[in-house]
Amino acid sequence: MITIVDYGMGNLGSIRNMLTKIGAASEISSDPRAVMAAQKLILPGVGAFDAGMQSLERNGLRSVLDERVLGARVPTLGICLGMQLMTRHSAEGDRAGLGWIDAQVLRFEPGDAGLKVPHMGWNLVAPARPDALLENLPEQSRFYFVHSYYVACADRNDVLLTTSYGRQFDSGLHRDNVWGVQFHPEKSHKFGMQLLTNFANGCV
Repeated sequence: MITIVDYGMGNLGSIRNMLTKIGAASEISSDPRAVMAAQKLILPGVGAFDAGMQSLERNGLRSVLDERVLGARVPTLGICLGMQLMTRHSAEGDRAGLGWIDAQVLRFEPGDAGLKVPHMGWNLVAPARPDALLENLPEQSRFYFVHSYYVACADRNDVLLTTSYGRQFDSGLHRDNVWGVQFHPEKSHKFGMQLLTNFANGCV
C-alpha cells in the first residue's frame, strides 16, 4: 500500500487516480498512524515552502515522517513542493526543511533572454545515472513542470535527473530510500505513468 501524505497542500486526487490507473493500491491520509503503517510514501505538494513545513508540523506528521523515512527507511517519493521540503532550506522562506537531502532551494531569476517565471509546461529531463525509478523510460522523456524554485543538491551523487531552463537544474534526486522529482508525474501522461509504476513496483 502506498500512502499519499495529506498535509493540505497537494494534488492528491490526481496522484491517486494515476496510481489506480496503473493498478497500484494507495490511500490518502493525514493520520500519523497510517503513515506509520505505510509500505511506501508519496509526499506531494503545491504551494509555499514555509506553509508546507508548518502544515506538516501542525498535523503531527514531521516526527512520524522522520521516523519512517530515516529510521525505518520506507521508500519515499517527493513530488514538486514535496521534493523541495526534503532539503535543508529554501530561498522562498525562513523555516528549515526536513533535511533528508543536503540541498537548498533557489529561485529562478528572469534573465536577459526573457526567461519566464514560473517555469510552466512540458520539458525534457536527462538522467544523471541509472536508477530503478527510471526503468523503461527513454533518454528523451518529457514531464510537466509548474514551479518558480528549484533544488540544487550539494552532493552531485544525489542528482538523478537534470533539466535545462535558462540554466541546468536538478529536477530529480535519489539518496538511499528517498526519491524526489520536481515535475508532476500525475500530469505527465505515459512518462508519468511509467515513473509511478517504477516507484510502485521497483523502488525498495
